Amino acid sequence: MPITALGLAPAPLSPAMEAYFRKCEEKLGFVPNVLKAYAFDMAKLEAFVAMYNDLMLAPSRLTKLEREMIAVAVSSVNRCYYCLVAHGAAVRQLSGDPLLGEQLVMNYRAARLPKRQRAMLDFAVKLTAEPWTIEEKDRENLRKVGFTDRDIWDIAAVAAFFNMSNRVAAATDMRPNTVYHAQAR
Repeated sequence: MPITALGLAPAPLSPAMEAYFRKCEEKLGFVPNVLKAYAFDMAKLEAFVAMYNDLMLAPSRLTKLEREMIAVAVSSVNRCYYCLVAHGAAVRQLSGDPLLGEQLVMNYRAARLPKRQRAMLDFAVKLTAEPWTIEEKDRENLRKVGFTDRDIWDIAAVAAFFNMSNRVAAATDMRPNTVYHAQAR
């Protein structure tokens, strides 16, 4: 089954990306299709991987679960099939709670979240749906539940990255690896 609707032939992987694909195989048991989709252009693939790894895996006061929750809430607004499947699986896995993963995919407001996480997702969703309406009050709501200005930057950066990724996935009809569907259920 094709990964995207575009006929872009993969380029030879750079040594760094060859090593990264091997690492994915070792850790996950597969290479995520999003990486294969970007593999037609090494500069784009390497930039995507660098940004993803920085936002989702680098040290932050946001937990990995919280970053994945943002990915799912944003992708739900955008109805991004690829990211809802892939990052919904990550939420299930990181939280150990299949119900939470499903709630976030359908409507994060259905989940009984701590005030901190609810405020975080409210902000990410507003930034996705109506970015022009963000104002100081929205940032203040995040500060009231314990987020620092650096945390607010991280929330915004993760939300923005997934808005971009959702649009590329939609434009190319990107398909998630089928393994995600059964993970952590």
